[in-house]
Amino acid sequence: MRKADKLINLPRMKIAYLPTPAHAMPRLSAELGGPRLLIKRDDQTGLAFGGNKTRKLEMLLADAQANGARTLITTGAVQSNHCRQTAAAAARFGMDCILVLAGEKPENLSGNLLLDRLFGAEMVWTHRDQRDQFLQDAFENAWHDGRRPYLVPYGGSSPTGAAAYALAMAELIEQCRTVELENRRPDWIVFPSSSGGTQAGLVAGARLLGYEGKILGISVDEPAAKLKLKVAGLASAVAERLGEQIAISPDEILVDDSYVGGGYGVMGEIEREAVYLFARTEGLLLDPVYTGRAAAGLIDLVKRGTFQPGETVLFWHTGGTPALFADRYRHLVE
Repeated sequence: MRKADKLINLPRMKIAYLPTPAHAMPRLSAELGGPRLLIKRDDQTGLAFGGNKTRKLEMLLADAQANGARTLITTGAVQSNHCRQTAAAAARFGMDCILVLAGEKPENLSGNLLLDRLFGAEMVWTHRDQRDQFLQDAFENAWHDGRRPYLVPYGGSSPTGAAAYALAMAELIEQCRTVELENRRPDWIVFPSSSGGTQAGLVAGARLLGYEGKILGISVDEPAAKLKLKVAGLASAVAERLGEQIAISPDEILVDDSYVGGGYGVMGEIEREAVYLFARTEGLLLDPVYTGRAAAGLIDLVKRGTFQPGETVLFWHTGGTPALFADRYRHLVE
């Protein structure tokens, strides 16, 4: 069996609208005076305002249903995109959903949190240092109550979930054969990286399919050394799940942690500028936490001459735009 066939035949529930669009960003490229810039629109995967987690949930829900699950349980921050898409997937397939949210419960529901409630998710509140214990307690309580729970990993970033982005790499390579992308693969792929699943899947897919460009994760919150270790291990596990014994070392993983700023979810001036620039040159909406920070990194790297003038750089939009409407980010436009 060809390696591409192994990807296509992965067990999955079809949820996302695929392939997501990929197109050029000529006005942003001209504004920056940099290389040819493309974008891959995983903000348009379709489920609950879209996002990269929808791809992972296709794989994870197939596993959940194969195990007779009736309740999805996962965890994330207050404005978690992953939790929002998990809650939506549960609603679509008639399952219950329990979200263990780490942070202070806000007085008003807004952004992703408002959508979680609309999708009927049950919310358990805790602090980050107690998140894992509360998650385990939620699972055990649901099991005891006969609710047949399935634990969706943080960010959907298990070998099962991450394998979705090996499939996404195959999708992109196919799109690169089109007139729109000039029958040319990008020299760089740049995107936000945090739980590591998206990057691990892309790295594994690149190795299996012979993509030779550079895959650069802009860290949203983790030190580069820690994130490289996580991604390498997960990418190796994805390859193994696909029947390939490939050892991927941390030294092969590209991570830039120069843009973490004030930490996870803390929007600074560079994120604000990136959100404005994408909106006003291309009519594209980014979020303040993930794509805003990764785009800030992309913009800075262009200005610093990291990319060669003749290179093509693809920005992989992982979604998250509902966070634009969260109360805590209202100062974005003030």
